[in-house]
Amino acid sequence: MALSAIALCSRALLRIGAATIASFDEGTAESEVAANLYPPLRDAVLSSYPWSFATAQATLPCLVAAPVADYDHAHQLPADFLRVLSAGPTGSGSGLSYRITDSRLLCDADDVVLTYVFRADESAFPPFFDQMLIARLTAEFCIPITESTARAQFLFRLAEDEFRRAKLIDAQQHTPPAISDFPLVEVRS
Repeated sequence: MALSAIALCSRALLRIGAATIASFDEGTAESEVAANLYPPLRDAVLSSYPWSFATAQATLPCLVAAPVADYDHAHQLPADFLRVLSAGPTGSGSGLSYRITDSRLLCDADDVVLTYVFRADESAFPPFFDQMLIARLTAEFCIPITESTARAQFLFRLAEDEFRRAKLIDAQQHTPPAISDFPLVEVRS
């Protein structure tokens, strides 16, 4: 069952003994903390690892205005972009030299395929990610709600354990990348 942003925050609040929320606009201390901490934390956690459910590829549109220096072309990044993983020419998701500046990808190619982490909707979060995000929200909400730093430190350690577990589960959902270019292997052949 997919959880909404409100449900994720409410479960985190329950874990620290606070009241749940029905909306970010309730006017309570809990809703204010959740409304201010949830969006940036969600984006930070999503961009911290190339989660399989939040990774996509897109062909980027080339912008008319060329970069001032260093590269020949500028491309518009997708609206839901959080973090670049790689960029490549048409037909390949990697291999280009690039720089990200001001919501644009600068490179020398006029056609670019971007592999990136995007802001996934909460309905797309798998259960292992939900649990990890709830653990992290619990730790983040602890100090503003309970004012207990010792408890917050303990909750951050638990959140780190959940993060490692979630990364392990996610990594097992695809074929591990092979070493494609390694000079020591080439010398031995």
